[in-house]
Amino acid sequence: MSELPVETKAEAEPRFDPDTFAMNLANAMESGGKALAAYLKAREGGEASDDWPNEFAELIRTISTVAGYWLSDQSRAVELQAKLGKAYLDLWGYAARRLAGEEIKPAVEPAPRDKRFTDPEWRSNQFFDFVMQAYLLTTKWANELVRDAKGLDPHTRKKAEFYTAQLTNAMSPSNFVMTNPEVLRETFASNAANLARGMKMLAEDIAAGHGVLRIRQSDSSHLEVGVNMATTPGKVIYQNELMQLIQYSPNTGTVLRTPLLIVPPWINKFYILDLRPEKSFIKWCVDQGITVFVISWVNPDRRLGEKTFEDYMKEGPLAAMDAIGKATGEMKVHTVGYCVGGTLLAATLAWLADKRQKRVASATFFAAQVDFTYAGDLMVFVDEDQISALERDMKQAGVLEGSKMAMAFNMLRSNDLIWSYVVSNYLKGKTPPAFDLLHWNSDATRMPAANHSYYLRNCYLENRLSTGSMVLDNTLLDLSKVKVPVYNLATREDHIAPAESVLYGSRFFGGPVRYVLSGSGHIAGVINPPSLGKYQYWTSDAIANTTLAEWMKSAQEHRGSWWPDWHAWLRGIDAEMVSAREVGTDALPPIEDAPGSYVRVRA
Repeated sequence: MSELPVETKAEAEPRFDPDTFAMNLANAMESGGKALAAYLKAREGGEASDDWPNEFAELIRTISTVAGYWLSDQSRAVELQAKLGKAYLDLWGYAARRLAGEEIKPAVEPAPRDKRFTDPEWRSNQFFDFVMQAYLLTTKWANELVRDAKGLDPHTRKKAEFYTAQLTNAMSPSNFVMTNPEVLRETFASNAANLARGMKMLAEDIAAGHGVLRIRQSDSSHLEVGVNMATTPGKVIYQNELMQLIQYSPNTGTVLRTPLLIVPPWINKFYILDLRPEKSFIKWCVDQGITVFVISWVNPDRRLGEKTFEDYMKEGPLAAMDAIGKATGEMKVHTVGYCVGGTLLAATLAWLADKRQKRVASATFFAAQVDFTYAGDLMVFVDEDQISALERDMKQAGVLEGSKMAMAFNMLRSNDLIWSYVVSNYLKGKTPPAFDLLHWNSDATRMPAANHSYYLRNCYLENRLSTGSMVLDNTLLDLSKVKVPVYNLATREDHIAPAESVLYGSRFFGGPVRYVLSGSGHIAGVINPPSLGKYQYWTSDAIANTTLAEWMKSAQEHRGSWWPDWHAWLRGIDAEMVSAREVGTDALPPIEDAPGSYVRVRA
């Protein structure tokens, strides 16, 4: 049987062809069999295993706590059934009156920003309208069960909200062929060619993930690191087991005397800061006359599983500062830390302050947390039971696979980052377009077990950095000893490092802090070059003992990118210029061209 879908000939009006329809369904079923075979083969060969017991047990335990409240009392149980029953009866009455030709307001409507139900037929067709409203009413009822359950501690309630969202998002009628009007139309219009293409992609994506579904969010066939992403000219001038240090070639005759060291997160790869040239923060900095160095973290395997948070500090920013000193002769650097790279940078600054080593001129944080009191949605994965289970899994593998962390991030916005692609790719049969940001998002990295365990426990679970109880290299870290100027950037729609959390963390530094709030989210709010003219940012000096809502009342809004504001702040600290520096020295000769080899290793 042919592996390729049978395409219908182009016609002025699509015509249903039973033979072609049957052949495409057969091709879809064949590809579905290949997808199942790839899934089973990976498990038989030990390439993949199902971690459902831990995750499923957590879901059952959380949902059971909520159910226990409602079912432990007969009157509450009756109320539970009556509430949903009344909602369905109201919907049935609405449907009957509409069938009789009456214009009537729907029982429930989707949220204005819910993209799942934008097709007009969700409202014009009475069947799809009924299915949609039944789903929305059920979802509303399920959310209210969590909201109104008494006696839940905040963490359990947060987990219950999260798991309820995952279940209801998965059950949306938009995710199934027969209850999605747009997919159903496409199926008949193309004689099921969409399903044949979609199931073929499903089989390919499971095979590519070695038994785990790796949903393609971007067409990566024309995207390659070092070719059309991460192309800013430079050289790797130093490397060790954990990182390569890249120095970028100057693009101006003179440069700021103090060089810039960027510490990206090791959870992802550094080239989020160097995508296409027009979106590259690194290239923009070079064009402003800054000598830029960036750490490119290794994609670790089991061999590096025992590397600790302390190792990442010593072999990361500290080793980079030593190398920069040899390369430039400068003993101080400006620093930037992004996300967890910012948390590591803050810990490093506290360590340097305790040792009275003056090696940093300023510190900039991009969507980074140093206090986790108001940490983001990732807190649903953080408690003693879940961390202990994760540690047992990591002990066997030596690392946390990047795909698991990527899935955790995607689940925080599952409708946008999971189910929209399931529908588009596998039901509509559409290959996603080439998109550098989403290609980067899928280019996941592993994490050493020892490092990740330390980070989860000391930051998310015990919040030790801001409270002054974190210990690295036998040193008690105290952020109040960090006196260097700080530029603390938050993004308004951030689910990972919420703006409230970043603002609250500003109070723990001992020196002057400029808190800036950017529009958009964790990525787009940071990667927002001035040339695009997108979004906005807010500034205010009132950061002490204030909430984000209070801060916004006195904040001034500025249109466009915050990048020029940061550059002006940086030059205000030290504006001295020197002749542009060539890459590398006799002491540190170039090893290879940027972006280096570490970044090319895929999980």
